[in-house]
Amino acid sequence: MANQLWLLRHGEAEPHDARSDAERRLTPRGEDQSRTAGKALAALQLTFQALYTSPKVRARDTALLASEALGDEPIVTPVLAEDFDVADARDLLLGVEPDGRILVVGHNPDFAQVVFDLTGATVDFKKGGIAGVRLDGTRGELIALLRPRELDAIAG
Repeated sequence: MANQLWLLRHGEAEPHDARSDAERRLTPRGEDQSRTAGKALAALQLTFQALYTSPKVRARDTALLASEALGDEPIVTPVLAEDFDVADARDLLLGVEPDGRILVVGHNPDFAQVVFDLTGATVDFKKGGIAGVRLDGTRGELIALLRPRELDAIAG
């Protein structure tokens, strides 16, 4: 039995000098990317046992907008704010039933590093992009890497 970890990188955000890092907001494009990601996941008929999000505004808003199509309530999880790693990912999966999946919303470079550490895959994790990893014991397999333009096509 394998669990799945789905990672959604926050949508496009304001420039770094617009305000403090934790307070940076999504741009209108980032808002669209976030809604589209949720619609695409729903179109793929993916359901999640939990949806976790970084407390940073751009990630939290991404999670809220994506959750409109998914029907899940995001859970703010400080560990996703920075230095999120494989151990943290495994901790979030502890409460998941066998063959269950979770969605986490957060940041790069942490997400790309987690995918690499779990699967050995080097990924170009776009803002508003999604990666899915199947975890079976200590082994991880990259099962999806979706860029915003692919999510757009799936969402219709």
